[in-house]
Amino acid sequence: MARSQRKIAIVGAGPAGMIAADHLSSGGHPVTVYERMPSIARKFLMAGRGGLNLTHSEDLPGFLSKYREARGFLAPLIGDFDPHALRDWCEGLGQSTFVGSSGRVFPASLKASPLVRALARRLVAQGVEIRTRCEWKGFDPAGNLLIKERDGGTSVQPADAVLLALGGASWSRLGSTGGWTGTLGGMGVSVKPFQPSNCGFRIAWSPHFAERFAGSPLKRIRITIGEKAVMGEATITASGIEGGAVYALSAELREAINSGGPAKVALDLRPDMTDDALAVRLSRPRGKQSASTFLKKTARLPAVVIALLREAGPLPSDPQELARLIKALPLTFQGTEPIDRAISSAGGISLDALDENLMLKSLPGVFAAGEMLDWEAPTGGYLLQATFATGIAAARGIERWLAEK
Repeated sequence: MARSQRKIAIVGAGPAGMIAADHLSSGGHPVTVYERMPSIARKFLMAGRGGLNLTHSEDLPGFLSKYREARGFLAPLIGDFDPHALRDWCEGLGQSTFVGSSGRVFPASLKASPLVRALARRLVAQGVEIRTRCEWKGFDPAGNLLIKERDGGTSVQPADAVLLALGGASWSRLGSTGGWTGTLGGMGVSVKPFQPSNCGFRIAWSPHFAERFAGSPLKRIRITIGEKAVMGEATITASGIEGGAVYALSAELREAINSGGPAKVALDLRPDMTDDALAVRLSRPRGKQSASTFLKKTARLPAVVIALLREAGPLPSDPQELARLIKALPLTFQGTEPIDRAISSAGGISLDALDENLMLKSLPGVFAAGEMLDWEAPTGGYLLQATFATGIAAARGIERWLAEK
């Protein structure tokens, strides 16, 4: 394949930037990737340590509903690079995938590192230059990139097209600082403030409860706020609560707090039973058993759940009232945990600041992709799918724009 003479610069070596580099270099384009950190894909690698959720196998309408207000923007991009395409791309790198019992899609290795290594090898084979410890500082008046080099000096790097894939503002120690917002905002790009997403929330536990039960899991619960409910698991923390069921509602919880919160939540601690069935069990003679022992044996409640019920006040003596409390324990979420502890972030480049090629309308030749765009999604594969899909969409947009030039 003949090599193009059009130079493409990609800033950010996360999932969006790397898959774009793969697509563009496979088409014969000279690509240079600039990464501020000492190595590539640090946040991606960290996310994969506990089992990498690449995407999800559910039907596309249900899949797309997870993107809330950004669904209309992301639907065609994910339609062009859907979960099947992402799995095929992994297979092309020699990394097979499988669908877990939850419907989530994982690499066979259950880790990100084999996928990252395979991709890095292919990028090198395709002529991609990856320059680490190089930080993007903006553009000069001629539109060239300003790069802070390893030695602290600033170089001027020309490029015919630029893809910015700088990430959001969570897990800053891994590279996503959100520090680029001032640079782009100063160039007239509309940027919405970052907020934590897929994050923990603060609850005013009693000191005894926080000290004794921090780290304890809450399994098979249902969390409800307003009209939305989510089944799943959570974990008590010293300052509140976190975990999959909480993350899935983080947007609704955050919005309630932002609207003058705190957020009022109902926690169903036995979603597998009705109020009446639970009340029948609780109507059994207690005898000489303590309340904790009775609840543990009769309602099969673990110690952390019994203590959680006591956080709401004295336990009701009436079985029906106690059943209602177990089925709808009121909790007050007072605020989010800091964004630096969040899995992902909401906010970033306003979607209406981009054209159909994901090029910034105010900066011709400059494209953007990944988590630096203003969308959010729950964990479980939705985050990575959209990140990869926007990377591919931006790469294709660059190809179209260069062809038109």
